[in-house]
Amino acid sequence: MRKLLFLFITLPFLGLSQNFEYDVLFDGIGDNREFFSEIAMPQTILGTRGAFEVGLSIDEHRIRVGASKLYEFGSTPDFQPTKLILYYQFKNESNEFLMGSFARKDKIDFPLAMLTDTLQYYRPNIEGIYSNIEWSWGYQNVFADWTKRQTDTIRENFTIGFSGEISFNNIFLQNYLILYHDANARIQNPGDHIKDYMGGALQIGIRTSEESQFKAYIKAGILNSNYRERNVSDGFITGNSLFAEVYGKYKKYGLKATLSTGDSHIFAQGDKFYHAKDYLRTDVLWYLFDHENVKGVFTYSFHLLNWNDIDQQQQLSIIYKFGASTPLSKIKQ
Repeated sequence: MRKLLFLFITLPFLGLSQNFEYDVLFDGIGDNREFFSEIAMPQTILGTRGAFEVGLSIDEHRIRVGASKLYEFGSTPDFQPTKLILYYQFKNESNEFLMGSFARKDKIDFPLAMLTDTLQYYRPNIEGIYSNIEWSWGYQNVFADWTKRQTDTIRENFTIGFSGEISFNNIFLQNYLILYHDANARIQNPGDHIKDYMGGALQIGIRTSEESQFKAYIKAGILNSNYRERNVSDGFITGNSLFAEVYGKYKKYGLKATLSTGDSHIFAQGDKFYHAKDYLRTDVLWYLFDHENVKGVFTYSFHLLNWNDIDQQQQLSIIYKFGASTPLSKIKQ
């Protein structure tokens, strides 16, 4: 660590073409989950996350080092481990590539069915690689996240995901594909088996123009999931469902509804509510702050399961960020 700090202190003096950069982030988290259906776990998550990055840039290349720390209210400061931030980034007008440990918040945007929102709380970083290519008609990106390294007692896990969009005027086609591999530890125990989770979504939709004061979209398609436990399940357990979403926002208020109806789904890191065959989530949103450096939103969610049980959830998110990197306008809440 001393050598790393010495490197970052001395590098600015080695050439005049390098620029010193930094980012500081505060993330306030309030999440009350009043769940009674026994599909998902009821809990209240309250806390704050602080993160900082410092580094150097030269032309289209950047290297950063820093740390991210979550403090959950009611716990001790060492209850959640500090996450290291350390990555290389190449970025120009149409291409971006990262390698290392970096924030997922402004990079990875998957449906909650595949990647649940608690990952933002407890696993805020991607540890691996990310690449994105943009064209005038859309974009495509891919990431690989190494979640656990194999030891004698710890299973090896990694996630690979693809996502993108093709658009023509206000019509768009979005695609998602994800793979999660759960391998054995080096010392295998009887009953331990390799598990594979795969799935994807394809949706077509239409949105309002960027100039419109009323922001809205509607999209629909198919959600697919495949799960197997080797030597246990008879091939893959497959699920397919109608997957639709509608969203509208006017000034400080918004409404969003997501529907999955058909088969139940099993994703390793997905929202447990999608285990239900019929699931409708409705979010009522109040955008408290919409500043260049400060974003705040309160969400009241209703979860309707199998057209019978209703669970509720309240979320409050306040993000304050300043520095020389990604503006908050590009961070989705």
